[in-house]
Amino acid sequence: MNIEEFLTLAAEKEASDLFIIAGLPLTMKTNGVMHRINEERMMPQDTEEMIREIYKMAADRNIDKLLKTGDDDFSFAIPGLSRFRVSAYKQRGSLAAVIRVIAFRLPNSKEIGIPDQVMRLSELNKGLVLVTGSAGSGKSTTLACMVEEINETKEDHIITLEDPLEFLHQHKKSIVSQREVNMDTVNYVTSLRAALRQSPDVILLGEMRDYETIQVVMTAAETGHLVFSTLHTIGAANTIERIIDVFPPNQQRQITIQLASVLQAVISQQLIPSVDGTLIPVFEIMEVTPAIRNMIRENKVHQIDGLIYSSTGSGMMSMDQSLMQAYRDGKITKETAVLYALNAEMLSKRLR
Repeated sequence: MNIEEFLTLAAEKEASDLFIIAGLPLTMKTNGVMHRINEERMMPQDTEEMIREIYKMAADRNIDKLLKTGDDDFSFAIPGLSRFRVSAYKQRGSLAAVIRVIAFRLPNSKEIGIPDQVMRLSELNKGLVLVTGSAGSGKSTTLACMVEEINETKEDHIITLEDPLEFLHQHKKSIVSQREVNMDTVNYVTSLRAALRQSPDVILLGEMRDYETIQVVMTAAETGHLVFSTLHTIGAANTIERIIDVFPPNQQRQITIQLASVLQAVISQQLIPSVDGTLIPVFEIMEVTPAIRNMIRENKVHQIDGLIYSSTGSGMMSMDQSLMQAYRDGKITKETAVLYALNAEMLSKRLR
């Protein structure tokens, strides 16, 4: 099977990821389950041939970075089929790649189960909104839905800075400038500083990677822009602590005060197996209230989880409440709810 046939099959089967690794047959992941395409294990020369073919499809991208550093990330599209995000790397001296399949059509937020409380955050006009979760938990999809909601309802200039670009947005009511790190700009910090001079209303930053990026994000949110970004954390309290801990001790007080004033919401999400064999998202939603701003300011971040847990019906929802609701709605089993719970013991008792 050549690479184009493999990509076509993956798009038709609605696979999320493809694996090209020496010693394994071609493999794709659908709804969290691995499927081997055939029994034929690939040799290092096979994977190299396929990966070189992918680089040709990506507008003849130069493969030197991969050969030199052992890592490369980029995206490309096959017209009429799909977009693909590639993470190419070396393992055991041979070339390998994991490819994420991204549909051209932006998903419908209701169809994929994003709650209205999350979508309503697109109505904000300033501040910082964070979407957090592990890799592959659907953060990019949630952000794409929120950006598209703004695109369809407001006359804004939206700037997205991503590495690499995933979902493509057409200009609708808004103007959408989409920039890819390494292709259109050098890095996040440079492009973010430049974005502040490009009359943005909304900025989407693919990931807050280091304290320099976080500093510029804070400035952007403080100066009246709406900023969306992601972190690889689970839970609002963990997210706030992670941001503060990135900074040297002598800057932590300043960043705590800034964060307390600009943060608008933290959404944490997981993708979990449903009873019908698909994957569905579950969310923890924390909207920043005056009480939470005080907790951040006064270094009482550890109390936030308890507040979210007890604040039902105020735009807040804990992860375990979300799991419990999915179980009551018949979407997941009791075992799945307990497995993905943040406090498994407590949820077990409540489900009994």
